[in-house]
Amino acid sequence: MRVVLGSDHAGFELKQQILDYVRALGHEVLDVGTHDGSPVDYPDYAEAVATAVINKDADRGILICGSGVGTAVAANKIPGIRAGICHDCYAAHQGVEHDDMNVLVLGARIIAVALARDLVRIYLEARFSEDARHKRRLAKITGLENKYLLKK
Repeated sequence: MRVVLGSDHAGFELKQQILDYVRALGHEVLDVGTHDGSPVDYPDYAEAVATAVINKDADRGILICGSGVGTAVAANKIPGIRAGICHDCYAAHQGVEHDDMNVLVLGARIIAVALARDLVRIYLEARFSEDARHKRRLAKITGLENKYLLKK
């Protein structure tokens, strides 16, 4: 699987550790930055991860910032992105299985490295269920995106 990772400065250290872990799991990794701990704006990295997923340069994305909130909000502004903050194992697999989550968001100031690794592994191993009820709900989400994209 091709996985794109991005973070702001608050998530930089955790991103570096997760990059190595994702590679060790056998996945291809695209690192869109940031590339050091200097202050940056998280929406730039949320957009970079989201567009890599939308453009099919990656199959899934992982975003990391201090809390996870900012990058999740920014990424979810991109039509077709379903980014979820996951700080527990259930949400990491259920988000994919039920909601076809395509971007995992982690808060580097919220969780430890060991839990982050578990969440990443669980997220990458999970598959969308294809159940009719989940497809119906995703169609409604797409309908909402389209409805408000057309209102300019």
